Amino acid sequence: MRPWMPEPMWVGNVFQQPPMIFKESPQDYIVDPVDPIIVECEATGNPPPVFTWTRNGVYLNVARDPQVSMRWRSGTLEIFFWGRPNDYEGVYQCTATNEFGSALSSYINLRVSKARTWLKEYLEPVSVVVGLPLILPCNPPVGPPKPSTYWLNSTMALIRQDRRVSKAENGDLYFSSIVAEDALTNYVCVARFPFTNTIQQKPPLILQVLTGLCDESFSFSRMAAHTAPRFLKPKGTASTTIAMLGEELILECFAAGVPTPFIKWTKDWEEMSMTGKKLENFNKTLRIKNVSMDDGGDYICTASNRMGSLDHVITVRVKSVPFWVEKPESLVLSRDDSGSIVCRADGIPRPQIQWLVNGEPISDAPKSPGRQVSGDTLTFRAVVPDSAAVFQCNASNQYGYIMANAFLAVMDMRPRLLGPRDELIKTTEGNHTHLDCPYFGSPKPDLRWSKGGLGTLEGSRHRILPNGTLEIRNTKLQDQGSYVCVASNVIGRDEKEVQLEVKEPIKIVRAPHNTVVIRGSLARFDCKIKFDSTLDVTVTWLKDKKFLILGRRMTKDEDSLSIADVYRRDEGVYTCRVKSELEEVTAPAKLTVMDRPDPPSDLEISDPSERSVRLTWVPGLSNHSPIKEYLVQYTEDLLADYWLLPSGWKNLSSYPGSLNSVILQLTPFVEYRFRVITVNGIGPSKPSWPSEYYQTGGAVPDAIPRNIQGMGSGVFRNNMEISWEPLEYREWNGPKLGYMVWWRRRDSREEWKNYTTYWWCSYIIYDTDTFTPYEIKVQAVNFFGYGPESTIVLGYSGEDRPVAAPSDLSLWLVSQVYYWRENSRLPWHTVSRRIKTKSFKANGPRLSGTLTGLVPYSNYRMYIVVANNRYEGPPSNTIEFQTPEGVPSIPRSFRIMHRHYDTIYLDWEEPAEPNGILTGYILKYQTLNVTLGDRIQVEYITPNITYFSLRRFDRYTRYKFSLAAQTEVGAGEAFTEESPHFTTEEYTRDQVDIVTQGWFIGLMCAVALLVLIMLIVFFIKRSRGGKYPVRDKRDIALEPMDDRENGTFDYR
Repeated sequence: MRPWMPEPMWVGNVFQQPPMIFKESPQDYIVDPVDPIIVECEATGNPPPVFTWTRNGVYLNVARDPQVSMRWRSGTLEIFFWGRPNDYEGVYQCTATNEFGSALSSYINLRVSKARTWLKEYLEPVSVVVGLPLILPCNPPVGPPKPSTYWLNSTMALIRQDRRVSKAENGDLYFSSIVAEDALTNYVCVARFPFTNTIQQKPPLILQVLTGLCDESFSFSRMAAHTAPRFLKPKGTASTTIAMLGEELILECFAAGVPTPFIKWTKDWEEMSMTGKKLENFNKTLRIKNVSMDDGGDYICTASNRMGSLDHVITVRVKSVPFWVEKPESLVLSRDDSGSIVCRADGIPRPQIQWLVNGEPISDAPKSPGRQVSGDTLTFRAVVPDSAAVFQCNASNQYGYIMANAFLAVMDMRPRLLGPRDELIKTTEGNHTHLDCPYFGSPKPDLRWSKGGLGTLEGSRHRILPNGTLEIRNTKLQDQGSYVCVASNVIGRDEKEVQLEVKEPIKIVRAPHNTVVIRGSLARFDCKIKFDSTLDVTVTWLKDKKFLILGRRMTKDEDSLSIADVYRRDEGVYTCRVKSELEEVTAPAKLTVMDRPDPPSDLEISDPSERSVRLTWVPGLSNHSPIKEYLVQYTEDLLADYWLLPSGWKNLSSYPGSLNSVILQLTPFVEYRFRVITVNGIGPSKPSWPSEYYQTGGAVPDAIPRNIQGMGSGVFRNNMEISWEPLEYREWNGPKLGYMVWWRRRDSREEWKNYTTYWWCSYIIYDTDTFTPYEIKVQAVNFFGYGPESTIVLGYSGEDRPVAAPSDLSLWLVSQVYYWRENSRLPWHTVSRRIKTKSFKANGPRLSGTLTGLVPYSNYRMYIVVANNRYEGPPSNTIEFQTPEGVPSIPRSFRIMHRHYDTIYLDWEEPAEPNGILTGYILKYQTLNVTLGDRIQVEYITPNITYFSLRRFDRYTRYKFSLAAQTEVGAGEAFTEESPHFTTEEYTRDQVDIVTQGWFIGLMCAVALLVLIMLIVFFIKRSRGGKYPVRDKRDIALEPMDDRENGTFDYR
């Protein structure tokens, strides 16, 4: 067990301490010559230590050098040089000494930053043949520190580096093979020194590339022959390098060859993990930032091109400067106590441990009774005040050293309790509570805790830690009270009192839960808490460990957080944090926002063919709702007025959500663009960006011309025009679309005749007989061949005028009928005499048909003609007939008015079509929001009355009215309307009849006066013979309009 040691290193001026260095400059110390040189050395000790320095092992007399001074009460050197900074380079060491011993700093190698220039020299031009490798050396000036190097061209721009040309870490420029263009510029190596930001330039180098050698019989080609790879750096097939643990390792691999070799790295002949590693310089440089023991092994650089491949094995051995396993710590003992200082270090190779006392090797120092060195442990037994000293532990191997100071202090002191007295500690029930009682004394005091000054607290839930702290595990409410800490030794005692208050802990009785919501909806997190009422508690909300800013959408009440109109950016982890002066309790919950998916991206077209193509895309985010399907849309160019216009986006097909590569079935000879829409349970995404344009290959037409007809053309009856609907542009399947027309007389032995047209969708056959049947077929053709033939269609040549009228006309009609409504059977009712027509198909030797849509209770007239596709024959005799009485149409101009608070007025006009003799009106009404006790009221009103008034219960009652007219046949269609809201006096006043308003009467008087003035002016001008323009009236044609209705057959 290690001896007791105090937490503080001194208390006032009571504790006398050997010196300890706590701050010093780094071991490799490079300084800027522009600034004063500061070499740090700071130490503690009581009494304050005295500082001395050595340089290169020789005592440095600071007082005698006017350019060197030492800071007051410090060992830090300030060197103010004048033009000779190099004179102060060397290895410095600081010593801090007082009456109890001496502490040493590490060796500080002070170097001044230098920006040396290149030696002036003339660089001979370098000549090299095309295809050979080349290394341009840089050899920058030596620092310190190491400069950064760059290669510039003749215009002082950076040389462009690639797989063929690249720079090594030492500044050399490597060409894996020379090309003719390399001679177009000079090459300049530039070095930049970081401390002074000084740039030094090497003389330019001229490169001469030999691209050909010609004589009478021999010549070289400008093209280099292909060669297999060979290594320029490192040489050969194997090499070894040392890597220092914790430092950076750089492995380089440059190879020559034509074409330029590719570089690949593996480790121990397996795929290399790139964790902590980085490939640079076109894979020629492997950089390991922080070397670990696992980075040792064989690294294989493989250079390959089409001519072959070559391997170079770099064996990496990891070494290390010494590092502390257990750093020595200072020791304070009482008289006759025992103890030890341990110094454990490791490294590769394992370091040697050397002990020093007050700066001297312990073997050369005066012997001390009770002190014994055993490897990495320094043991002390029965110490006395003269045993005090400062010991140095130095651990070193071939790659470096580390050194640390530790002192031994021997002293006697009565116990002292540190920290505040009469302290009040608050804690919560269930916590581990610590009551601090830091103490000091020599010999080591005995420490005892009691509650209320009675007994000793030890065991069960109480434990006294080595530093004097009392630990109470699982604190309870009964632990509240006064605690006393007492420290004592043979010299004396000291005590202090600590008050403990135990509070109820904070509890989250209803914690937030993980929530999944749809975008735009409301999210809510609960956080109901229970706490001690004597504590001030604050509740805050965090999102992803950052304080949440509340606002219009995010609101907090006493027990919850609400987020309205949730966005996708609201996703995250929401934490309810409850904090008091004693503790902090948190409860997290995750908010997941489901939304429409993100659109796909990176649409790619592949595997083209005449009628299909493969479309591949990268799916977008599903936004927490599984993707159900993908909808592929397309746009194509359509022919419109001889111009190709985009068709707009159309749906092509849908595919399962598990696919992202599909085959699309397309039409030949069409230029397409595609886009994809993702659909999940929430809805469709926005469309993706369109793909590139893609045009399918050509093929023979697939479509057959539609609506093929043959009939006479124009006024001639000895021809036949064959016509058809043109194919849509997407049905062409190729360029140069045309139509091949075939025809022959039916029931004849004629051969089929044909004609091909490329611009028209009709063809006329001349010199035919009147109304002769022909068999017709049409097929589409294009650049790639003939499409399928249509089915045979029967057509007829030109027709002539019929010569006979139909006979025996009655109410059962034949052929094409012309009819009109002559008048109504109500003498006062006016009607329209517009002529209508209807055609009937022949269905036997006795032709018949039925007219529909006639108006009831009317007188009609009609006649009939025979018609073919071009002509109508002479009309038949005209007959008259009557239609029976029917139900009337809906009443017109139905109005609901409020002229008083308690009365509703209704008025209307008679139906537009009575369809018979009106027998009255049926009015039905009922209050809105009807209950079981409110029934529909029915009023029967005579036909000469077109108004009704209803007294209502109160001004807030509303009604639903239904009004229908009726004849002997029955009631017609009803007009239904609800009474509006009339609840205020102002609104009711607005419903008063407009003709009773003063402003309306005044307006009418003004209009009458204006008309009177205009008449007076008119008569005055007329009496004086004045002229005024009069517009000619246009004659209105009185002939009835011909409205045709399609029946079962139509002769033309």
